[in-house]
Amino acid sequence: MDKPSQLLGEQGPFNDCIDGYQVRTSQQALSDTILANIDEGGVLTAEAGTGIGKTFAYLVPAVISGKKVIISTGTKHLQDQLFQSDLPRVLAALDIPVKTALLKGRANYLCVHRLDIAPHLGFMNKLTRSDLQKVREWSGITETGDIAELDSVPEDSMVWPMVTSTAENCLGGECDHWNDCHIVKARKQAQEADLLVINHHLLLADMTLKQDGFAELLPGGEVFIVDEAHQLHDVASRFFGRSVSSRQLIGLAKDAIAEQVNDAPDMAEIREYAEALETSARDFRLALGDTGQRQAWRQIQYKPAVKAAVSELLTALQELSDVLSVAAERSRGLDQCHQRCALLLDTLKRFSDADYESEADEALSDSVLWFESWSRSFMLNATPVDISGLFRKHTDDFAAAWVFTSATLQVNKDFTHFASGLGIDDYESGTWESPFDYQKQGLLYLPGNMPEPSDFSFTEILIEKVRPVIKASEGRAFLLFTSYKAMHAAEKMLQGTIEYPILIQGEHPKHQLLERFREAGNAVLLGTSSFWEGVDVRGEALSCVVIDKLPFASPGDPVMQARIDAIREHGGQPFMEYQLPRAVIALKQGVGRLIRDVTDRGVIVIGDPRITSKSYGKIFLNSLPAMPVTSELQDVQLFFKQTLEEEAVA
Repeated sequence: MDKPSQLLGEQGPFNDCIDGYQVRTSQQALSDTILANIDEGGVLTAEAGTGIGKTFAYLVPAVISGKKVIISTGTKHLQDQLFQSDLPRVLAALDIPVKTALLKGRANYLCVHRLDIAPHLGFMNKLTRSDLQKVREWSGITETGDIAELDSVPEDSMVWPMVTSTAENCLGGECDHWNDCHIVKARKQAQEADLLVINHHLLLADMTLKQDGFAELLPGGEVFIVDEAHQLHDVASRFFGRSVSSRQLIGLAKDAIAEQVNDAPDMAEIREYAEALETSARDFRLALGDTGQRQAWRQIQYKPAVKAAVSELLTALQELSDVLSVAAERSRGLDQCHQRCALLLDTLKRFSDADYESEADEALSDSVLWFESWSRSFMLNATPVDISGLFRKHTDDFAAAWVFTSATLQVNKDFTHFASGLGIDDYESGTWESPFDYQKQGLLYLPGNMPEPSDFSFTEILIEKVRPVIKASEGRAFLLFTSYKAMHAAEKMLQGTIEYPILIQGEHPKHQLLERFREAGNAVLLGTSSFWEGVDVRGEALSCVVIDKLPFASPGDPVMQARIDAIREHGGQPFMEYQLPRAVIALKQGVGRLIRDVTDRGVIVIGDPRITSKSYGKIFLNSLPAMPVTSELQDVQLFFKQTLEEEAVA
């Protein structure tokens, strides 16, 4: 059998099958290393620079290994791209018969039972009723039940939670539609596949057994390839924890009423207690006070109004649980509602009693309690302070090879932060540099005389220094901010002062904004955290990325603060061990938006003076691609002049 490097080389099949294919030595070397790790059954952490083609680098050894391979991506969008585009091209080139499958979480598949009871799930406005009719028509022709097929219904439509299931409300084998269930079919295909594509949320959900009936998938995997692995720690933190949200509570109440209508019409008290639960959930939100909060639970838990609201919510849950326990034998749906009540009660008791020890989940015993509030909703969270032991415990259960890869795993040429965060201590590591010539393709501009980021005039002065840069680049710029406040302040300062279209995060869905940006060809897009990664704009449309501040997480974040305290208690240095590495990786992601192809040229602007004034600034600079650095605007203007001249000639 040919080595991956040979298959990806000049004499390999990809040269003939793929138009514009380019041989990349770093891609070849990475691919050989991945196959060796698969054969040895080891753990590999691989930082693959932008442009290497890491997807092909791991797909080739995955296909030729002959083993059961599970590939996990960072998002559903990347999952679809991998399965529908990249994987078919690799299989066509290699001409190897491999059974493949795509699997997403429950919320991505139509549930026929939920579709049947949707009219009983509460009031629907005209738009939701229209969306429901579209779903009904589509349900008769879809083979997969994947809701991504139905483009005419927006992702955020109110109808989707009504017609998809959760682990809590799935009826399992007792469902009348079990034999035709889209999830069951998808999971069967997943079990039979040689190569399975999932996402991090599904990977962690299965690890924590939160996808009921799906726990047999992961033990069957001989190889796990985790792409965009830098996201894994945050995803794991969410899944190893527990939560109680207004959506869960109100969803339970509505489901209980719908099941009562169908299977217990003589038990009107179910509706009574379910409606009482809805009321208690809404009253609880009011008791939390201001909207837009993200705080430690201890800051408000002893307020009289909050204590009273928790007590009322516990009572409402207990009363509904008691009546459902009587009705549970009537149907699987009512039994599921009773089980959901019990789980929510167990979690909520932790928020009412600091000494409460959960029997249902060990994560509650060593976790930080915190809450979030929005205008009409809330979420109470119990998040483990340290997930390394939990993650290692799960991965140790599988006798498999693991490959963790991303463009941003290292901090100052070191993998320690990534590996220790996941409890990985026995691993091989490697770095495969980007094929891009950053010395020629890029320029890093650090404008001089910038105030400290805490200065009230920081954003105003930054925009003053950025305007001539935007003019020199003829628009074609991303402005990335660390806060919504700064983003909106910058928008007001730019309006009417630049001649290019201005696009603002939140005005339209992300994919629409990016499409408008590409089509305009000279637009200026302002965004926050969601635009720092996972955005790929190649070519002339993007020539400048402005980053306002070094992306340190807010020290007021309750999870961040709890982890800082834990590190300090163990004699560590929270800033160097946790806060700085996270900020470095976030900055690398933001910078990575600029150069996406061998022909791209552009300027990175970082407004934060700490990158040169503080000793730790060197760690940021050492972690970025090596490109020329300047503090002179004239250098930027000359760079763009030369770039535009080259574009005109081309």
